[in-house]
Parts: sequence; C-alpha cells; structure tokens
Amino acid sequence: MIRRLLALAALAALAACGKSSPAPQPPPALTFSIVSTENPQTQIQEWGPFLQDMEQAVGAPVKPFFGTNYSAAIEAMRFKQSDLGWFTNASGLEAVRRAGGEVFARTTNPEGHDGYQGVIIVRKGSGVTLDKLLTCGRRYDFGMGDARSTSGTLAPIAYLFGPRGIEPSRCFKTVRSANAEANLLSVGSGLLDAATDNTRSMDRLAVMDTPIAKKTLANLQVIWRSPTIPEDPMVWRADLDPAMKAKIASFIFSYGVGDTPQARRQRKILARMQTGPFVKADDTHLLPVREIEAVGQLVEARSKGDKPAQAKAQATLDELRKEQAARPPA
Repeated sequence: MIRRLLALAALAALAACGKSSPAPQPPPALTFSIVSTENPQTQIQEWGPFLQDMEQAVGAPVKPFFGTNYSAAIEAMRFKQSDLGWFTNASGLEAVRRAGGEVFARTTNPEGHDGYQGVIIVRKGSGVTLDKLLTCGRRYDFGMGDARSTSGTLAPIAYLFGPRGIEPSRCFKTVRSANAEANLLSVGSGLLDAATDNTRSMDRLAVMDTPIAKKTLANLQVIWRSPTIPEDPMVWRADLDPAMKAKIASFIFSYGVGDTPQARRQRKILARMQTGPFVKADDTHLLPVREIEAVGQLVEARSKGDKPAQAKAQATLDELRKEQAARPPA
C-alpha cells in the first residue's frame, strides 16, 4: 500500500512538472482619439502610419477613435474608452476639466511659425465682404464650427461677433455647424455664403493636392483673420499607467527628430498630419484658449448688461492675463 502511494505521489509530481506556465497576457490596447475636424477617411490616411509606428514602439495595439464631434472625443476619454489623443485647444480644455485629461505635448507648425488663425471664408467673386456680412439682415447662409471649436466658434465670437453685439443665429438666414473640411467644401461649392474655418485646415487641403482640393482653394477668399491661436494639444488620461506614459512619451518626443533615414521618413508622415515633431507641454498650454473663453464671457455679460457676470468675467480675464505674462517662454 505504501509503495502504491509513493508511486502515485511520484506520478503526480512528474505531471506537475510537465505543466506549462501560463502564457503572458498581451498588453492592453491603447485607444487614440482624433477629433474629426476633417473627414474620418482623410484622417485615417494621415494618421494611420503614425499610429502603426506608435504600436511598434510601445509594444501594444493602438486603435484610432474618430469622434464625430468634440463632445464624442471628450466623453470617450471621460468614460475611459480612449487613453490619449490629439485635441483642439477648446476640446482639450474640456478634456482636462471634465474627463481626467492632462496635456503632455503639443503639435508644432512644420513651416516654422507657431500657431494658426481662425478665418472667415467666402466664395471668390461672390461680392460678400466683411462689412456686408456684419450688416446681418438674415441675408446669408453661414457655417460655424462645433460649439467647442476654438477657431470655428470661440475665436470669431470673442473677437468679431461679440464685440459688435452680433448673435449669429439672429444675424444670418441659416447657421450650420460642421467640421472645418465640410465648411471649406460648402463655401467653395456655393452651398454656403460664408463660414468660419482656420489656416491649418486650408493648409491641409493644399497638401492633399487633389482636383477637388485645388478647385475648392481656388474658389475661396479670406475676409477675416483672428489673432494667433496656439498649436493643438496632445492629451492623455492622467490615470494612465505610468510605465505606459513613459513609453508613449519616449515615442512621441523622439518621432521625426534627427537626421537619420528613419527620422526623415517620420517627418514626411508628420507633414501629412500638418505638424512638425511634437514638443513637451502641460496644462498651462491652455491659458490662451481660457483667455479667449473669458473674453467671450465678458462680451456676453456686457451685451446683457449683467454687471455681476461682467465683473466676474473681467476678474477671470485679468487673472488669466497675469498667469500668461508669468508663463516662461516655450
């Protein structure tokens, strides 16, 4: 009996030794949000090679998430359906405020000058001037951006319409909200009389170098430009695994840097995305857009004669300007 038990114990030990150790779990996939200021098909062509390179560098699958609007991208981060991504300034501010986001990088202009401008465009030869546009009278079909678009909504309200007491919905015959590419095409084809847009979107259309892009740009005329707006922020979830943050940062800040064949290839990919190599940033990058926001609030309070709201907005604006003045140069 004892011999039988010993034999069984030995067999059990051998069986245990023969078991393979559990296979290592693959790293969780990262979801990269891209705010759709353009057609998603256009953006996957622009961003696809970059995301493939990121996937290899961080050792984890990287899936794109194209928000149909700014709110979708913000909510995706809020509910941890996305981990990081490229945002506009206004949507990035909301991602920091409401979705646990954190600015860690920003884009750069491949042409060397820093920042871009919001614009109002009309069809060339239409006879629509800025003075005519601002006379209102519900004469024109007008296009604006998403409510959280810096160049498409906040800047024109803060710097053009607001100071003149103009509310677009009462000024124009119709007001449509659409992304930047749609506004360009709509004005270029005559579907809209005028629309807000930005110089980065126009540059991107020029890079596409297609017959429709060339025809659209040839048909457009800029009749208003905003003050310079900062480059766009890159935002990740503040609670993202620190080890993964380190891998992402190593990839982002080395991408397209140097004079190797690989770096030159990467810069071509970045140029298609309308940016140069990324640079480090933090939440102070959003100070200028917070200032634009405060200007808009001040203008609105003045138009309504709301003295308490006016005083609050002015105090906020003064504080932001102090912070901006104290901010070290980039």
